[in-house]
Order: sequence, then C-alpha cells, then structure tokens
Amino acid sequence: MIPPEKSDAVFRGLREAFGTTTIEDIRRLAKGLSSDLVFRIVVRGTPFLLRINTRMDERNDPVRVFTCMKAAAEAGLAPRVLYSKTEDGIAIIDFIEAVDFPSRQALVLLPRTLRKLHALPPFPKAFNYVTAHNFFIWKLRTADLLPHGETEQVFRRYEQICAAYPRLDADLVSCHMDLKPENILFDGCRIWLVDWMAASLNDRYFDLAIVANFVVTSDADERTYLEEYLGPPPDEYQRARFFLMCPVVHMFAAAVFLLLGSAGKPIRQSENPPSFRDFHERIWAGEIDLADNDLKIVYAMVHWDRLLQNVRQPRFDEALRIVSERNTSQEGVRLLLPSAP
Repeated sequence: MIPPEKSDAVFRGLREAFGTTTIEDIRRLAKGLSSDLVFRIVVRGTPFLLRINTRMDERNDPVRVFTCMKAAAEAGLAPRVLYSKTEDGIAIIDFIEAVDFPSRQALVLLPRTLRKLHALPPFPKAFNYVTAHNFFIWKLRTADLLPHGETEQVFRRYEQICAAYPRLDADLVSCHMDLKPENILFDGCRIWLVDWMAASLNDRYFDLAIVANFVVTSDADERTYLEEYLGPPPDEYQRARFFLMCPVVHMFAAAVFLLLGSAGKPIRQSENPPSFRDFHERIWAGEIDLADNDLKIVYAMVHWDRLLQNVRQPRFDEALRIVSERNTSQEGVRLLLPSAP
C-alpha cells in the first residue's frame, strides 16, 4: 500500500518515532480530494495516522504544511505530531477516534476553536488571491458553463465586493482554509483540526465563512456564531464583513468545483437540485464524497445558487455601504480581492 519509492522514508519515520518498523495493521483512508496518501496504522497496539505527501510543489509545500500543522498541534488544536520530515513529505500523528458532532454543538464550539487558531503566530505564507482568481474566478466568467445573464449579474456584484473589501493587517491571521467536515474531528470532548495542506495567512472571515456553511442556518445562528468568536456581540461593520465574505467563499467553491467537475465540457443542471442546507447537512453527516465529478458539479451549483441569493438580498447593498463608508474614513486602505483584468 505504501509506494515503493516512499518505503525507506516511512521506515525511517517509524524507527525514529517508535523504535520499530513493524506495522501491525494498515488501512488507507481515501476520503477527500487531497493528493496525499493517508493511512491508519497500528504500531505497538496503538493506532496512528501516517500521511505521505506524494506531490511536492508550491501548493503542496511540506515545509509550509508541516510548520502550520506543528504550530496548531502545540496549541492543542491539531493532533500530536510524533514525526515529520519535510524532505520526505512524511508525517506521523496521533489518530483521533471521531464521534458524531451535532451541528448545534458545533455552532458554539467551532467559533471558539477558530478564535484560538487565528490567535496563533502568523503562518509562513499568505494566500495568493491573484493566482486563485486567475486560475478559477476569472476563468469561470469566460467558460460558458452557466447562463450568460446569471453570470454577468453575479460578476457585476462580485466586482463590487472586490472594490470594497479591505485588506486589514489586524484581520490577516493564521487560517486553516479548508474546514470541511472531514477536517474537523470531534472526540466527544474537544475539536481537532487536521489536513493543513491549504493553511496560510488570510483574512479571518474566510475561515469563518467556510465553517458557517455547515452550522449557521439563520440570523440568530449568525449572531451566536460571531459572538462566540468575537467575545462581545458583533457590530454592524463586523457583520457586514462576514456577510460579504460569504459570497466570496461561494464564488470560490462554485468556480473550483465547476471547472474541475466539468473538465471543460457543458454541464447538465439537475431539474431538482438539492437545497444548500440539505446538501451541507449530508456533507456534515459524511454521506457525500466530492471525489465524484457529478457531485462536484452539484456542489458547485448549490454554491452558485446561494451566491445568486446573496447578491440579490437588500442586505448585500447595506453591507457594501457599511464597509465602503468605513474604508473612506481611513487613509491608505488596501483591498483584499483583485479586480478583473
């Protein structure tokens, strides 16, 4: 199961971590979209997780990934790291026996976890919005995968966010960036965050918007969620920032999964698409595997439909007004999101 070219590196790791190279049991954990190989291994009667980085490049840089993972582990946010070797792309960490995590409990506990994560010293690299937009967002606009009228309406509104959303040093924090349910483990007492492949320095509201997809279902939930994260109740500016970041996350998800799932071919939209809430509840319950291309497209369209709803709400204009007015009251405000080329 372990690739032959990685065997020596894995044996070195086992020997250093446990003083033995004997694996009593090994089982691949295939869930997720990562190119990494992830195994549950048993050594000396105890389960651990073995992660093998099979592709090392700028996006899959083990130096950055392991640095972020170790910082989170030292803060008690990620499982203990028993061994890691950046040159080999090998890590051995504690295996977490996860149990069901009720979403109502997650609504309270997850923002507290994010507050601790975002308080860590800055991760070594900032998320590159220019590259992400060039590879996905602007490419979607010209891909002819969606109705032209919808596309133009959404991108006009999206460009308004790009022209208003500020890049503030105080809000650039250490982010996980990929907080889907399989990367959030609950052992019955505490939360553990895993898979730090996308971790980087980013706007705090990015992580908050991703997690909100799964646990925030109403305005009352949003207030609870943000208050648990911020401490005091959120003011109108904080709520506006959060609201505008939500369509940014929907845009990213729609663009990435449409382009990946369609492989450049026209897509067939379902006549009875699932609702945003139902689909995310099924993901939270572990019923959906987004490795399937058809489900990638469904997932993309779920986000696209929610994006359409967001930009058509009166609250969208109100949030833009609040953020723009705050920007004009400050000198030299930089913008987080790149404008269309």
